[in-house]
Amino acid sequence: MSKVLGGCIMPLVHCIVNPASRDFTCGKNWPSIEQKMKDAGLEVKAYITERVGHGAEISNSIRHQWEESGDGGESDGKPPVVVAVGGDGIAHEVASGLRGSELILAQLPHGSGNDYAITHGIPRTNIDGAINIIAHGVDRQCGAWRLEGHPCREEGGYPAPQANPWDGEPENDDTVVRWVFLETDAGITSDISRAKLRRAKWIRGPKKYTYLGVTSIPFWPRRKVEMIVDDEEPQRFSISVFAATTGETFGGGYRIVPNMYPTRKNGSIVVAGFLNRLKMLMLMGPIKKGKHVGKWGIYQRDANKVQLRPIDSKGNASDVPVGHDTYIQADGEPVIRLPATISWHQNQITVRGAEQVDWDSKGKV
Repeated sequence: MSKVLGGCIMPLVHCIVNPASRDFTCGKNWPSIEQKMKDAGLEVKAYITERVGHGAEISNSIRHQWEESGDGGESDGKPPVVVAVGGDGIAHEVASGLRGSELILAQLPHGSGNDYAITHGIPRTNIDGAINIIAHGVDRQCGAWRLEGHPCREEGGYPAPQANPWDGEPENDDTVVRWVFLETDAGITSDISRAKLRRAKWIRGPKKYTYLGVTSIPFWPRRKVEMIVDDEEPQRFSISVFAATTGETFGGGYRIVPNMYPTRKNGSIVVAGFLNRLKMLMLMGPIKKGKHVGKWGIYQRDANKVQLRPIDSKGNASDVPVGHDTYIQADGEPVIRLPATISWHQNQITVRGAEQVDWDSKGKV
């Protein structure tokens, strides 16, 4: 329950902490972060995650407790604020457990990329500024992508994904569903993220993705896919990049889908067909600045539903994974394999962000 101290109500916030974020520095720094929150006038109830997916279990439990009891005796009738403490991975998990509810998602960024914080105007290096947004920020109804596809195998100690009740039922018996609150991508970018499960764990921050890109691109096997956008005629091409996001950036500030934002009416995708390895290496600079669209046949378009299927050795679009796996990510976690379907859905999660963000003025085009 919110406490009264010196005549002032101290709002309760639920903090779900991923101690492994940013190479386990999040767990080490959490006690001092918690004290800063208390000094700012917040009452903190902390939960420490113990495994992959635990954050979603915790946030979903908080959700059900509040929905079943009205306010759980903790939030004075107002929907609770649930804070993801760590990187984009824990933000994804907490959001997954809260999706479709009235509860409010906030974030204290302490990860490698922190692109969710970038999108919502939350300072990545100013902890006091991030805490101030938790206490006084603006709540916005944001969209998300629904991703359904075949689960990846366990790798590097990272488990194969299982079906979660909060994600909803899949349409097929051998697929799983994930909701994407930041980005989903297929092609070389998802292969790079898959590589982080087994390599470069000693590199911190955005430099990790740069290193993995430079060392992965020269050895990446080519593969073809079939893509159907919004029930249009199928397209077949050798895939290099496919990306769909809720904001502009991922990978620590790379502006992969320019002018995308969470309140947009329609989703937006960026697609690159065949790019030789030199062009893929040269692309990293333009992507960082959002200047890649229009280069070498790379294009961007509105899309609300995209179906991606791998092409088998006989030239047929396959309804099961074939050949070299083509991974597709859910918020930086490469847990799904093609074939897969993604679809854009508005108003899935309430997010507390900065008082002003760049995309507020863009409406819902």
